[in-house]
Amino acid sequence: MIPTIKDVAAHAGFSIATVSRAINAPHTVNPVTLDKVRQSIDALNFRPSPLGRQLRGERTRLIGVILPTIANPVFAECLQGIDELASAQGYRLMLMTTQYDADRERHAIETLREHRVEGLILTVADADTHPLLDELDRAGLLYVLMHNDTVRRPSVSVDNRLAAFDGVRMLIAHGHRRILMLAGSLAASDRARQRHLGYAQAMEQAGLTPAPALEVDFNADELSPSVLAHLTSGPNRPTALFCSNDLLAMVVMRGLRRARLQIPHDMSILGFDGLAMGELLSPPLASVCAPNREIGCAAWQRLLARVTGTYETLGETSLTLTLPHSLREGATIAAISNRNENSPTHAST
Repeated sequence: MIPTIKDVAAHAGFSIATVSRAINAPHTVNPVTLDKVRQSIDALNFRPSPLGRQLRGERTRLIGVILPTIANPVFAECLQGIDELASAQGYRLMLMTTQYDADRERHAIETLREHRVEGLILTVADADTHPLLDELDRAGLLYVLMHNDTVRRPSVSVDNRLAAFDGVRMLIAHGHRRILMLAGSLAASDRARQRHLGYAQAMEQAGLTPAPALEVDFNADELSPSVLAHLTSGPNRPTALFCSNDLLAMVVMRGLRRARLQIPHDMSILGFDGLAMGELLSPPLASVCAPNREIGCAAWQRLLARVTGTYETLGETSLTLTLPHSLREGATIAAISNRNENSPTHAST
């Protein structure tokens, strides 16, 4: 009969919970207890499982992936890039999501460490000042960030500030002067903060006054009536909106249609991410494009090189890798109409 964990517990003289901890989180178990459990596993010829191999100190070939959500196709595209390469090289992925919640981020990291992952690929709210990343640095657990735009940590991203700057300049080139940026909580995304800096830089360079980002509920499927009224009412309403991601841009487009505004005749829309589904919309969504799948692939390659000690073969000297962005000139942007050319040169606040 194949021995079970219950048999191991009886043989070692400990509870099943203790044996389970010895298998799943050996660093939390007294060394003497751990040694007895190992002896029982050997004596009973307990079938090696991935967790059993962890106990013997063998490589797990398990990589943790921590993402804010997989509801946003940006992260799904990154995950696809990681999984394709990881599977081909004999690694397994363990995925957890956080919704940018600090407690969930800590739980995810602790859970993955208990499973003895060899490294982490993750996206966090604020990479530069994140205490959990400081803990990983002290513990020596290797990781690579995706999309977090930082020079302090191992990361793969686009230059979010420059990308937003280029996108807003495109709106300005179409004659728009009253341009407003919409985003989720800036506190929850260092990328959104960088994108707002790029928006502000483009506005100022054109002699325009930037407005604070209009922060909306990122998880909502619809704009609130107050936000919709802010965007559509008054003589100084914006003529163009720069949305911090494509999903938000899609929500905005639906809201504007319900308010009987025509896109792009009444309002131009620019997204950020370059999601393929944006091109299926009517009209197709203009967007600042990030190479999301390639970001996932590059993050995997850099993490694997660190895990296997072959980082020098990448020929990289920097912790960070910045991939190029591009602009997709979709039909949601139109030149400003003559009737708006003499409008005040500032964004609606």
